[in-house]
Amino acid sequence: MKVNVAQGNIQDQTADTLIVNLFEGVTTPGGATGAVDKALGGAISNLIANGDISGKAGEVGVLYPRGAIAAKRVLVAGLGKREEFDLERVRRAAAAAIKRARDLNGKQAATIVHGAGIGGLDTAESAQATVEGSLLASYRFDAPKKQEPQNEIDALTVVEFDAGKVGEIERGAATAVAIAAGAYLARDLVNMPPNIATPTRLAQAAEEIAQTYNMKLTIGGRKWAGKRNMGAFLAVAKVAGEPPKFIVLEHNGERNDLDAIVLVGKGITFDTGGISLKPVQGMGKMKSDMGGAAAVLGTMKAVGELNLPLRVIGITPCTENMPDANAYRPADVITASNGKTIEIISTDAEGRMVLADGLVYAGQYQPKAVIDLATLTGACVIALGGQAAGLFSTNEALREKMVAAGTAVHERVWPLPLWDDYFKAIKSDVADMKNGGGRYGGVGTSAIFLKQFTGYPWMHLDIAGMALSEKDAAYIPAGGTGFGVRLLVEFLRGW
Repeated sequence: MKVNVAQGNIQDQTADTLIVNLFEGVTTPGGATGAVDKALGGAISNLIANGDISGKAGEVGVLYPRGAIAAKRVLVAGLGKREEFDLERVRRAAAAAIKRARDLNGKQAATIVHGAGIGGLDTAESAQATVEGSLLASYRFDAPKKQEPQNEIDALTVVEFDAGKVGEIERGAATAVAIAAGAYLARDLVNMPPNIATPTRLAQAAEEIAQTYNMKLTIGGRKWAGKRNMGAFLAVAKVAGEPPKFIVLEHNGERNDLDAIVLVGKGITFDTGGISLKPVQGMGKMKSDMGGAAAVLGTMKAVGELNLPLRVIGITPCTENMPDANAYRPADVITASNGKTIEIISTDAEGRMVLADGLVYAGQYQPKAVIDLATLTGACVIALGGQAAGLFSTNEALREKMVAAGTAVHERVWPLPLWDDYFKAIKSDVADMKNGGGRYGGVGTSAIFLKQFTGYPWMHLDIAGMALSEKDAAYIPAGGTGFGVRLLVEFLRGW
């Protein structure tokens, strides 16, 4: 969908679909909605009076002008109660409206910025939320199957009457386009079948990002990782049928004068559990076990598009986790790249293994912060469901910034304890630590394991319940959600 910004009256636009809005409880619409109402001879007011439009959140009323204006139809998006209105309501209202426009076979839509006028929100932020909600709701995965042609909105024009606000709206819209492009990439990678979204395919995505945005790129294979003593990564990758790829993207890589922020994403492109084989039920969902890597790659795409004035490094250790006669086994002892030894309790605790070497590698950049994302534990899903990612941090200020970023974009995170007591569960008699601590406190023991490979301000996000959705919700589709891209970009923009 192409996004444009135009100065003028919404009722004068030639798009086939116009989108205006209405707060719950309003009986006489004002602003742009009032202007359209006047142009339609009070049609919106009549629908309100008759109870056909109420302005409730999620509601989309449809009117047909019949030649009164150029547009074929007018959609009235409900904003809900004024006292509950925020940027998330903007995103949801925009999403509901654009999906309704698509269902009605619209091709060109024109919308006002929800919230920038009577809503009282910041103009640029409201424009970003309006476009973001529209783009994210319009996502469709190009699945490898024969499909009937589906209607799509080709263009969205954001219309503003006040010429003095157009620049702010253009900035907000451009930010939304960049972020949505990153989220689209992350969603696509998670949605792809695991025989397509291999480590090689993720490396290809990194190559495209590097070429487009002039980033430094490193793609390491088994020999490269071996020279760097990445025993934990290589243990998992040892018998992978697909060649493993340790991917490093660097935005402003040579700028030592800029703060360095490192993002590390778990890239298990398919997880059988290895020798500790998973049950067959639900194993197909393990194609999403690279959701952390997908989020990092999507974020790096958005970072490049926005050209953020930071030194941002994206690290994605990518491999399959497969069973084989030569695979690593429970009771093996593996040495990571910082020299620490790991007793293997379960080969199905492989995500923390590849992250261990990724976190050690991150240290060379002298980072101000390192953030890892991983679909790491079922325990986090049990604790938080699909409502939030688990957050662990060694730095209180970073934790507060990430919580605030998650609240702002509605990709929420919830702080969990990183107590040293959890290490008791992973103490080993034959190694420095075990890669599993038993059934209880699994989300905490996994985080304390990862801490052993850090020596800088660090945050761990367990996104196990967030990377994949079973059904549509507002602007989040069924399948890959792209969770983490908007969260990380918000965090980085606020740095």
